[in-house]
Amino acid sequence: MNAQAIFSTASRQYQKGQYTDALNQLNVLMEINRDTKTYVLLAKVLVKLGFKAEAARAYQLAGEAGGSRAEDYLTDAMKLYFANGQEDEALSIGLPLLEKAKTDAEIAFIIASIFLKRGEKEILGLFKAPLTLSTNRLHNALAFKLLTAEINDLQDRDALANLFRNNPKNTTLRSAHLVYAREANDYAEVEKHERDIQRALKAGQTEILAAEAPYYHATWCGDESFNRVAGAQLNPFPSSLTEVRRAAPHRWGERIRIGYVSADFWDDHATMKLLKAVLMAHDKTRFDVTLFCHTKSALAARDQDIRARWGRIVEIGDLSDDEAAHVIRQENIDILVDLKGHTLESRVSIFNRAAAPVQVGWLGFPGTTVNVDLDYIIGDPCVLPDSSKAHYYEKYCRLPETYQPNDPYERARPRAMSRKDVGLPEDAFVFASFNANRKISLQTVNLWIDILRQTPGSLLWVLCDRADARTNLLAKFKSAGIDTKRIVICGKFAYQNHVDRVPLADLGLDTYPYNGHTTTSEQLWAGLPVLSFKGTNFASRVSESLLNAIGVPELVATGPEDYVKEAVALYNNRDKIADYRKRLDENRFRMPLFDAERFCQHLETGYEMMADRAKRGLAPDHIDVPALPPRIGSFER
Repeated sequence: MNAQAIFSTASRQYQKGQYTDALNQLNVLMEINRDTKTYVLLAKVLVKLGFKAEAARAYQLAGEAGGSRAEDYLTDAMKLYFANGQEDEALSIGLPLLEKAKTDAEIAFIIASIFLKRGEKEILGLFKAPLTLSTNRLHNALAFKLLTAEINDLQDRDALANLFRNNPKNTTLRSAHLVYAREANDYAEVEKHERDIQRALKAGQTEILAAEAPYYHATWCGDESFNRVAGAQLNPFPSSLTEVRRAAPHRWGERIRIGYVSADFWDDHATMKLLKAVLMAHDKTRFDVTLFCHTKSALAARDQDIRARWGRIVEIGDLSDDEAAHVIRQENIDILVDLKGHTLESRVSIFNRAAAPVQVGWLGFPGTTVNVDLDYIIGDPCVLPDSSKAHYYEKYCRLPETYQPNDPYERARPRAMSRKDVGLPEDAFVFASFNANRKISLQTVNLWIDILRQTPGSLLWVLCDRADARTNLLAKFKSAGIDTKRIVICGKFAYQNHVDRVPLADLGLDTYPYNGHTTTSEQLWAGLPVLSFKGTNFASRVSESLLNAIGVPELVATGPEDYVKEAVALYNNRDKIADYRKRLDENRFRMPLFDAERFCQHLETGYEMMADRAKRGLAPDHIDVPALPPRIGSFER
């Protein structure tokens, strides 16, 4: 019998389900003819008999033999190797098929699964598109795992849009998709979903917020009862952990050992513009300060020896959370302070490993730090009113004047700059916002539109670096009938130059529900009055705290309508703005906002009150730090 006859017999037997007989025929055939179609039929027979590894090898040989369907056979081989747990063999075939993987979800799934399992993430971005365009839910689930949470990653943005299009009822995907929409000020997309979200929340369906990233949630939601739900799906700690941590043996010393945990220990970071003077003001006879640093090495290297002035530095960037917590315990830290909360590059999960007897959240995140084992949150009576206690897991430690520190000594002071230098007309009334564009919420932009409609000789000066956000901002104003020539969009400047340009505006307009924080302080430092209104949660009360601390509480409107009314009134009364500027200049080195030494003394009293309770075996309770007597004279050096 010739080769063709043997093949025909084997093929008929395969069709009839006589797989063993077909295999016997193919074994004979392999002795005289090994072509592509023989390998393919052999692979099919072996699959039916349950011999996956051997079938994969047969498909591989068929592909390697060439021909118009070579890639298809290699793909079949890869799938079988993967299903059989032979990852190395699957990968050896898959890597040459990378180009095909960009459009073939099956290949993308296999290669990406293997790379993800091995922690090799460098090329995973290639596979997001095919996996998200697939209708296979396993492919979609893997694509979701590949997302980087990097807000400027356009592959992530497009991947989420595809996933949400495939799964329009998935509220987790909707929330993630809207993060990118808000980051790009895509108000049309935000408005499209706003009604459904508000309807669900009014019906008590707060579970739709559980998967939201707490930081991005705070940029659009000013309701504290909802804020504490956002992030509820984040790895909760065991309910027994807190008591075990507090009851663990601890050796207290003569000085209180404070540990600060952050990725922001470099001079140009916004947090350090606030904090560094306070770190240097700590009383070394009463406090021992350690910075547990996970700052990126390239950023830390820029500061050379500057950081050594802030405290003793212990690097934990290369350590796991468990290892970092062990190091902190070895340092016998009394009070461990998280400076990041639920923000980018946080290591807040270290606090869920019983790192210190007293654990505190401060400065980095304006709200309760959901699912983190913290005893206290540091705030002030403005950002943490009594009415908000029910919405916090932590106990309050309220400083008497403001929760936000500031550095008055190494901060750049504004130098002379003209409007011409930044492209502003000399005769216009300039409203300004230097807040991150993500903070320009739908409610905020609508308030600004109302203000511009009532102030025809004004323009709005807005900071925005993203091209897509600039386009969307202009489109929003244009759709509301505002001439886009009245919207001046600027980019980021070097810090000194930024401080120089701030006073060129007439009035700063705050954002809601996420106020300016460092940004508001910078504007007040530079002498620019900032208009805000009373907020409804921590993030939206920050500017009120700062305006009170610099002695201009009149710049806090009672609510959104009054905010618009007051902005229009100030547009019509330039003398009042001049008075505010004068008061800001007079108060800069007299009022508490920029008084780092006074702030540090209040903070240290708070730490002492926390430590006293812990030493006496008392559970944390709300603390109100008493105010020092008013400072007489200037603290300017």
